[in-house]
Amino acid sequence: MGHQKVVVLDFGGQYAHLIANRVRRLGVYSEIQDAETSADELKNYKGIILSGGPQSVYDEDSPKCDPAIFDLGVPILGICYGHQLMQHLLGGKVVPGKTKEYGLSTLQIKQPVSIFKKMPPSIKAWMSHGDTVETPAFGFEEIATTEDCKNSALMDPERHFFGLQFHPEVTHTEHGMTIFDQFLAICKVARDWSIEQFIAEEIEQIKKKIGDKKVFLLVSGGVDSSVCFALLEKALGKERVYGLCVDHGLMRKDEAEQVKQYLAEAGFENLHVVDKREEFLLALAGKTDPEEKRKIIGDLFWKVKEDEAERLELNPDEWIMGQGTIYPDTIETGGTKHASKIKTHHNRVDLVQKMINEGRVIEPIAQLYKDEVRELGEKLGLPHDMVWRHPFPGPGLGVRILCSDEEKTADLESNSDYHILPIKSVGVQGDFRTYRHPALLTASAGEDNEKAATTLVNSNPDINRAVTLVGGNFEGELSKVSLKKCSVTPERVQILQIADDIVTRTLHEMDLYNKVWQFPVVLASLSFNGTGEESVILRPIESIDAMSAAAAKLPWEFYDKVSKEILKDGRISAVLLDVTNKPPGTIEWE
Repeated sequence: MGHQKVVVLDFGGQYAHLIANRVRRLGVYSEIQDAETSADELKNYKGIILSGGPQSVYDEDSPKCDPAIFDLGVPILGICYGHQLMQHLLGGKVVPGKTKEYGLSTLQIKQPVSIFKKMPPSIKAWMSHGDTVETPAFGFEEIATTEDCKNSALMDPERHFFGLQFHPEVTHTEHGMTIFDQFLAICKVARDWSIEQFIAEEIEQIKKKIGDKKVFLLVSGGVDSSVCFALLEKALGKERVYGLCVDHGLMRKDEAEQVKQYLAEAGFENLHVVDKREEFLLALAGKTDPEEKRKIIGDLFWKVKEDEAERLELNPDEWIMGQGTIYPDTIETGGTKHASKIKTHHNRVDLVQKMINEGRVIEPIAQLYKDEVRELGEKLGLPHDMVWRHPFPGPGLGVRILCSDEEKTADLESNSDYHILPIKSVGVQGDFRTYRHPALLTASAGEDNEKAATTLVNSNPDINRAVTLVGGNFEGELSKVSLKKCSVTPERVQILQIADDIVTRTLHEMDLYNKVWQFPVVLASLSFNGTGEESVILRPIESIDAMSAAAAKLPWEFYDKVSKEILKDGRISAVLLDVTNKPPGTIEWE
């Protein structure tokens, strides 16, 4: 591409590609390069951004950049690990922090200049770090601080070097885009990138890669695969793109038929639905490990694709596999060199990865985030309601039905601020994957549940998310919680489909559907006070790009209405509400 560019050096942080997304939103084309890329290869970029990462800069095997980049004469912005690395390489001192910061902190801006120009005296900033800069390198001065981190922002005004301990790329950091905007102004880079240009350039790339072949694409009905389908059709024409929707029995209530109808109305005529419900549920029977479930689902998707290709007599020399993979899917799988794996995405199981390595898979929107995919869908003429559907995971309800290979019963203390629940969920803390317990906050924890959740997670190494009680099929105070052995079964799928449908219908009825970005509904085999066998967990999310998220705040009338409707099913013991931000809790529980 002939654009003026800014480069992001990737040290493995979960937000590395989110930085590139932010830069692109400001009209500047950005690229991701490995941390160790030589200064000679970077000399033509207008600016360099050093990403966060999961390691400590003083560890011997931690990733380092070429020190010669600091002699290139271009502005450099270091974020979190990148901020610490800049100081480490230029003579500053980085040490383990006395207090680890995860979540929002108040940043006091000491000097409203340069990248902090026209900023208010204080802002809320998103932190995710354990180490801290104790002594700045020569030439750097302090420009912002928090209560627990003195050198939260440093700058060398002569060389245009900047270091931020917080994450401006995360939406919860106030004025984060202003910081990037000011940095790009200092870089003196042209604002010449847009989604329209992406469409034109990507269509050319698709034609070049596909040549005279055709594309076989699995279409889930979600935003990503639908937009991918539309882009491929625009590039190659309807006859050369075959869409297959696999009904794996883990979709939402009546979703398979809705998907087919929705896409048909949008002009996707070459879409075919295949019923594989029995096959998927049989394969998942007795399986409890989240990673194993994801792998089983991903491998079966691939097998179905192969079986259908064979049934249709598709010559592999004439066809190539298409996927609607986007950035967060590859990042959370540990898809970059130094990234810590959060979870395996179904588009990244071994068989698919092998095909990708052989050049037999095309992923035309893999450079985009969800917000960019939606903008792309609008530009391609897809219906607004389709483009703005809530995201739904490829493995479907398979990763929203929590399973257990053991039975437990625990007495709950009556005077405690929280109870640790005997189940586990996936989280992300300091760029690392965690698999820890959720905690049930009690009334004594206070009214600010979001703050209580952050404090609890940061202070207790056994916990990575927190929930509150919305309603239950029991009377009196909580005294006991039980967990039973369970896996994915047709009955449990049906229970969750009904609860999920209640949530979706109520969101539409109360005109709240567009107030949340996503609303996972989770099933866990938790019984409180000996009632029911299952509990339903509500997970309303506010986000733009899935890399960070906040627990959405909806009116209590909504939760009350949903809870009462769900609890009509006597198999349900309780309805819980997840109040955890991401980080430290991932959007999905598995």
